[in-house]
Amino acid sequence: MHEMSLAQSISEIVERVAKNNVASKVSRIKLTIGQLSGVDIPSLMQSLTICSQNTIFEKAEFEIERTEGSAWCMDCAKTVPLERIGNACPSCGNYHLSINGGTEFKVSEIILEIKE
Repeated sequence: MHEMSLAQSISEIVERVAKNNVASKVSRIKLTIGQLSGVDIPSLMQSLTICSQNTIFEKAEFEIERTEGSAWCMDCAKTVPLERIGNACPSCGNYHLSINGGTEFKVSEIILEIKE
């Protein structure tokens, strides 16, 4: 399950940012996850629950921003929406596509509570 390794990477990022900013708590973490990234969000959230136990972000709220998949169709010469890698162009039905959106996976925001 690669979601566990993703959760561990997120945990490392959050812990490093919190430590570097002398935070007492992490209250919110925003993730940007593309529709074509191959990430199973329920599995990721379960993995994050496990990874966050006894950490500075144990009670943090997670926000998921989901970006739509898109591709450039070489036959239509336009960007088209794409729900899944391997699907045909929804406009012309051909498969000459170059993915250009929806593969993102990143920690886009961390809200910290700083020690005073």
